[in-house]
Amino acid sequence: MAQRKFTPVSLAGEIRRMLKNDGSAEHAKGVQWFFKEEIKSHGWYTAALRREAVRQRHIILQEYRLDFLLEVADRLFAGGVLEEKTFAVLLLEKLHDKFGDAEFRRFESWLPRISSWADHDALVYYLIGPMIAIKPTRTTSIFLWAKSKNRWHRRAACVALIPGTRRKMFFPEIVRLSNLLLNDSDDMVQKGLGWLLRETAKADAKRTVPYLMRIRVRASRLVLRTACETLPVNMRKKVLY
Repeated sequence: MAQRKFTPVSLAGEIRRMLKNDGSAEHAKGVQWFFKEEIKSHGWYTAALRREAVRQRHIILQEYRLDFLLEVADRLFAGGVLEEKTFAVLLLEKLHDKFGDAEFRRFESWLPRISSWADHDALVYYLIGPMIAIKPTRTTSIFLWAKSKNRWHRRAACVALIPGTRRKMFFPEIVRLSNLLLNDSDDMVQKGLGWLLRETAKADAKRTVPYLMRIRVRASRLVLRTACETLPVNMRKKVLY
């Protein structure tokens, strides 16, 4: 890369070709097994994809500025292949403390591009969630997402609070959000809410278990079972039976 100057468009194109050429056709055939939706995959394993993204990020930031990296990632996340979207997030992973409100709005604008739980969770857990933990006033966005007709926006409302709840943040917001989504019939939203409550229970069981007891009649078994997964057996039985 050092011998040739790229634009974000041309570099994104180079990365797309690399992802296609260096993937595993055999592994790509097995990827679909994990998804209900039809997925286009080049057959990369996550560890290898992350290593390559970190390498590319280092090279890009040596040659260009952070805003250039953002533009490359933006174009990759607009793609239709799983690895392209995941690579976009991995390029920016752990840089969230360098981003501000403009970048938060940009990542929020990527939500309609989501096509599966994998690119959803990559975007929301690794980029959006940490930025909400850094600036808690951004939680106002999650209650807008929670009212969306789009399943991925509603799941995003849950997953975006996980980095914060692991730091014992946002308990009132989590209760409010849970009350909004308890009756959601979409399994992706239920799994997202269960995941959020599980992490909240791990971080603060003293407050979370009484809340789970209050909602156990209204919540789906999927939400409750997921929420209780890491609780001690006696607590888990108390909530589930």
